[in-house]
Amino acid sequence: MTFIEFFKQQFIEEGIITRKMLSRIPDDKFDYAPHPKSMTIKRLATHIADLPGWLQFTFENDELDFQTPYGMPDINNTKDLLAFFEKRYEDGLSVLVAGNEENLYKPWSLRNGEQIYFTNPKIDVVRMSLSQQIHHRAQLGVYLRLLNIPIPGSYGPSADENSFA
Repeated sequence: MTFIEFFKQQFIEEGIITRKMLSRIPDDKFDYAPHPKSMTIKRLATHIADLPGWLQFTFENDELDFQTPYGMPDINNTKDLLAFFEKRYEDGLSVLVAGNEENLYKPWSLRNGEQIYFTNPKIDVVRMSLSQQIHHRAQLGVYLRLLNIPIPGSYGPSADENSFA
């Protein structure tokens, strides 16, 4: 199995879980934040929905510079959130093709103008992007739990879907 094949399998599996989690957000909770230092559900969920597209961004660019604006849509309901997720999911899936295997080893940088935070092979950035999706999805799970919204299972049933009892 190539790395592209491995990442594609992981991408598809994580996409299923992410789609389930995003679909649970009620339209009237987009402004909710559990703490003053926390993102709102709107900001967190939009970021989660965007993350699959980071794979396309990684393969098509050699860096992300925080000095360059990165546009995000203004999403205010779950229907639009899921549509954005599906678009970004297809963007990410589109680059997980055999021809990109050799591109995994090219350098990619994260910077803020002249300050370079890191330069790593694109393979590391792809793995980080998948990890970011999982990490932020777990944050969203906490938000949903605090709102008493049933949480879907990720890698088995959740406490709300416990079929082991």
